Amino acid sequence: MTHQTIELMLRHRSIRRFSDQPVSDSLLSELVECGLRASNTGNMQLYSVIATREEPLRSELLKFHFNQCSSAPLLLTICTDVHRYHRYCQVNQCDQPYGNLLWMMSALVDASLFAQNLCLAAEARGLGFCHLGTVMYNTPEIAALLHCPEGVVPVIALALGFPAEEGRLSERIGPDGILHSEVYHPYSDDDIRRIHAVRDNDPFNQEMVRQNGTRNYCEIFTTKRYPRPMNESVSHKLEDFLRQAGMMDKEN
Repeated sequence: MTHQTIELMLRHRSIRRFSDQPVSDSLLSELVECGLRASNTGNMQLYSVIATREEPLRSELLKFHFNQCSSAPLLLTICTDVHRYHRYCQVNQCDQPYGNLLWMMSALVDASLFAQNLCLAAEARGLGFCHLGTVMYNTPEIAALLHCPEGVVPVIALALGFPAEEGRLSERIGPDGILHSEVYHPYSDDDIRRIHAVRDNDPFNQEMVRQNGTRNYCEIFTTKRYPRPMNESVSHKLEDFLRQAGMMDKEN
C-alpha cells in the first residue's frame, strides 16, 4: 500500500453536497471493477449494485433516504444477491442451497468489502460520497422500487458525486479503544470514559448535546437517533423482509 493510499484513507470525509458534474459511465465502471477485486466468500461474488441517476426514480429513491444528499447525481444501492448464483445453479442443473441466513451474512460481508473498495477508488478519482444508513429502515420499499427479485436484499446505499464542500473530518475512537491483543479484553468504566473522550469532548458534539437538551452525547443516540422502540420496530420489519426474500426460514 502506498503512502498516498494511507493518506487518502486517513483524510476521509463524508460529503453531503455535490456539484452537478455527472459521474460518467466509464468512471462508474472503473469504480465497480475496483470493488469487485475485493476478497469475497468462495469467489462467488454474492452482491449486485444498482446505479440510479434518472428522474423520477432518483427522487423516489431519495424519499426512502429521507431526502439526504439530494444533490448527489448518482445513488448506488449495493445488495446481497443469491438470486444470480441460484440462476447459475439452475442453468447447470445443480441444487440451489444459498437462500438462508448463513449466506445472507456471508453476502453481507462480501458486499461490504466490495463497497469499501469502490469508495476508496471513488475518493482516489476525486469523488466524494456519503453512506446512507437509512437503507435498513426502508429495505422492503427500496427493494420494491428497484425491482429486486427474491434473494436480493439492499444493504448499503451510497450518495456519490463530485464534492461541492470539503466536509467535516469526524472524530474517531483511536486504535487503543479498538485493538485487543491476543484475546478480547473487557473494558473498565475508566477505559470507556477515556476511549470515548474524543467524542464527548468534541466541540461539534458538545453543541449537539446543547441543542438536544440531553445529559451527554451518548444520550443523543439512545433517546434521539437510535432509541430502543425504533430499533425493535426496524428489526421486526427486516426479519419479515428477509423471510420474504428467502434468506431466513419462514415462521411456522
